[in-house]
Amino acid sequence: MREDTRRWIEKDKRHCWHPFTRQGEWCAEGHEPLVITGGDGVWLMDSEGRRYFDGNSSIWTNVHGHGRREIGEAVREQLERVSHVSFLGQTHPAAIELAGRLCGFFPRGTLDRVFFSDNGSTAVECALKMSLQYRQQTGEGERCGFVSFANGYHGDTLGAASLGGVGRFFDRFRGAGYPVRFVRDLLELRGLGREESGGVSAVVVEPLVQGVNGMRLWPAGMLAELRAWCDAEGVHLILDEVMTGFGRTGTMFACEREGVVPDFLCLAKGLTGGTLPLAATLTREGIYEAFLGGAERAFYYGHSYTAHPAGCAAALASLDLFEGGRLLERVVERAGQMAEGLVRIAGHGLVREVRQCGLIAGIELCGPGGEAFPPESRVGERFCFGARRHGLLTRPILDTVVLMPPLCVSGEELDFSLDAVWKTLEEGILEG
Repeated sequence: MREDTRRWIEKDKRHCWHPFTRQGEWCAEGHEPLVITGGDGVWLMDSEGRRYFDGNSSIWTNVHGHGRREIGEAVREQLERVSHVSFLGQTHPAAIELAGRLCGFFPRGTLDRVFFSDNGSTAVECALKMSLQYRQQTGEGERCGFVSFANGYHGDTLGAASLGGVGRFFDRFRGAGYPVRFVRDLLELRGLGREESGGVSAVVVEPLVQGVNGMRLWPAGMLAELRAWCDAEGVHLILDEVMTGFGRTGTMFACEREGVVPDFLCLAKGLTGGTLPLAATLTREGIYEAFLGGAERAFYYGHSYTAHPAGCAAALASLDLFEGGRLLERVVERAGQMAEGLVRIAGHGLVREVRQCGLIAGIELCGPGGEAFPPESRVGERFCFGARRHGLLTRPILDTVVLMPPLCVSGEELDFSLDAVWKTLEEGILEG
């Protein structure tokens, strides 16, 4: 091990606290975490000179590849002009242009307003608070609850965590956030009585695919039917496109696949191409108008780095890359290639099911007889550790391995990642 690597690991174990991590194991003697020092396109390099395929787009953020020159230059030029502008009382051209570009993806008169924040949790948090305050200011104060879907995930701030259906993440915080009714599907949602649905301010859903629920797909048509139910019941529809936005499903936004426009659209991750933290909550002009008037009607929410100029510049450069080439068409082509490659993987004896939507795939592992592994075996983690030997870097969701390459992936690179999955399965590492 190089001296720099050893020093960085020792200092990390002494001072850093990593998310979603068993820190006792991380800091244990003998554990050698990867120290990532570089990136180029779909590849990441560590401090020992090894190269890895970025198999989950750096936690679902990387769109155009690492080190994309156009985005870097846009950020540098912005920082040379001004590094920070408070959006509390001022504005700046990059935020103005970005807001207009985002609204332009939707029909005029629908999503016409943008509120900026800095990550997926805060984008959702904004939508929740806006929905509730709208009700209070339009004589519907009795609508003070939310509906979320079982096993969903919408962030870790307290309000967003209220919507989380994954017990291991959120059970300890139940009761500390918003009142939420969890349903499994549309059938259960339709079963809510008039009194209960009359107390709902908004329904929140990840369109087309639930990410943290092992990349599980919603049935075709579900989103359009949910939009119709919300319209009939007078309930806001909040779409969490933090993962699915910006081309992952083959369209710019997943809701386009079913012709749905929500009341609130939450964006982050790929908004800047995966380069800087920035988030946006889009909403309708009619909702925005309920906040006009005196000080008591204002939306009192924000952050010091709201609409940060460098983040906005990165986002504008990312959108330019979408518009300047055939990126979405190539995503559709690569998704077809991925589907073909996943057929072989789906037939392996240690794979229970493969789920895919665009360039999002979940590979659910199982025992030789199709049985689920006990949670304590942590097979998904062992698989991903073994995949490093074949140049693939990704993370599991329990025993579902995520394969979500950057959208810029070439056909050859995509085949490399699929082959790495196959080689890891063939090693029999799941039985070790």
